[in-house]
Formats: sequence, structure tokens, C-alpha cells
Amino acid sequence: MALTETDVRGIADYARIALEGDELAEMTSYLNDAVDMLAPVLDYDLPDVEPTFHPIGDLANVMREDEELGQRDLPLEVALENAGSTRDRYFRVPSILGEAGDR
Repeated sequence: MALTETDVRGIADYARIALEGDELAEMTSYLNDAVDMLAPVLDYDLPDVEPTFHPIGDLANVMREDEELGQRDLPLEVALENAGSTRDRYFRVPSILGEAGDR
């Protein structure tokens, strides 16, 4: 199924790419050529090959379990001693929301 200029215009709009004049026709031709190059892949008959949904196959979560830090916790004073600015028991940082965020 060949892509039409309307299809390519929709793809370009979605990708926020402005195509004007001859660019649309060139891109339509280019994308149709790219799709045609994939046609031989569709002809492969590989009944014994299961589809993969992840490039590393059956890889699952490889992160370690969370651990309580216990004795390694920092006392509040130590955690705040190198802070540029503090208020009570909190770090103070510049506002990124402007005056509306000063609530």
C-alpha cells in the first residue's frame, strides 16, 4: 500500500515538520521507496522463530531490592550543613514558577 501525499502531510504535521511545495512530493517518493525496501522482509517464512517484544528477550527487572539505610542515615544538621540556603529543616532553592509559585 503506497503512501499518499495526504498520508505524508499527516506524518509531517505529527512530527512538526513543515513540508512545502516540492518537498512534500520528494518526501512521499522517499518514504514509498523506504517502505518498498522492506517488502523482502515480509516474504520470510520463519515458523520456528517466536516474535520478540524486547531486544533482550526475556529480560526482567534487574534492579536490586530496596534496603533500609539504618545507621547510614545522615543527621539533619549534617545533611543541611553545606546547603546554600535553608529554612527550618528544608533546603531552599530558587523558584522556577515565579510569583505564582510563592504560595
